Amino acid sequence: MQWSEHKGYSRMIKENKLTIGLTLPLEHHGQERPTMNDQVERVQLAERLGFSAIWFQDVLLEDPTFHDPSTGQVYDSLLYLTYIGAHTTIINLGTAAVVLSLRHPLRLAKEAATIENLFPERFMLGISSGDRRRDFEGLHIPIMERGKIFREAFQFYEHVLHSEYEDYQSPLGKIEGATLVPKPNTPIPTFITGYAQQTLDWVAEHGDGWMFYPQSLDKQQSLIKQYRNKVSDKSGVAFKPFFQPLVMDLAEDPNHEPEKIKLGYKLGSKALIAWLKEHEAIGVNHVMISLSNSSREVEEVMRELGEVVLPHFPPHHTFPFEKER
Repeated sequence: MQWSEHKGYSRMIKENKLTIGLTLPLEHHGQERPTMNDQVERVQLAERLGFSAIWFQDVLLEDPTFHDPSTGQVYDSLLYLTYIGAHTTIINLGTAAVVLSLRHPLRLAKEAATIENLFPERFMLGISSGDRRRDFEGLHIPIMERGKIFREAFQFYEHVLHSEYEDYQSPLGKIEGATLVPKPNTPIPTFITGYAQQTLDWVAEHGDGWMFYPQSLDKQQSLIKQYRNKVSDKSGVAFKPFFQPLVMDLAEDPNHEPEKIKLGYKLGSKALIAWLKEHEAIGVNHVMISLSNSSREVEEVMRELGEVVLPHFPPHHTFPFEKER
């Protein structure tokens, strides 16, 4: 299958274009534990407004010593993803990102294939090597070996997901005379987060796209150019998408100039549109917005984004492919 034929991927990703998703939880919680109130209703609102994806984080333990002590959406990322998926119909369901170094790849393959079968062409699998030391300690997995574990787990995951009765031997386990069921009916887009303790060559070759952290516009532009060159060299395809997050506090004044906050900006809608257009121009294809530091009511902000900002960055198709941007 070509990615252009994949409903969820093609709705969210197109070369030289940008779409917008939201990161759970959809509430202002700052550095505190989220309440997780009204999340289903807010995701349903996001779907109606035209956000292309909702993103789930993968955090095991609340750790006050970590630079971001909040616990993502509190609930297990894949379990909660299936719950939200059952209450929605079209919005993509993405992980940003499953910590592959902390999940056995056979179990993850079973979970991923199940999700793809239950919610066809909506699952977007972001994977990372992880950086929360307390989570590694809790599972007795050496954090300094996470790069090696990630690479072995990725190879194991890819093999069991796509092979039929092919034996496989790995430090993480053995498959002999057996096969994984169910298999996904369509390919599952897999996006690497950061370098995952690998080289840029490895990221460009093995991922279906790249999630990276925010940095200055010129540095991001240079990095995207390097990535796209590596993609062409290593995988032989012309294009793979680039994603980045944005922590945002949307000011009531649409003319509010960008004001730096942790990992993002406080800014008005006009400045946000300009910021997004700048990033679209350098090759960013999707921005995952976090409203965790919003000083306004989250639903009010979502509606303003839907009415004022999303018309500039809509999904590329309405379901099923009724319109094209």
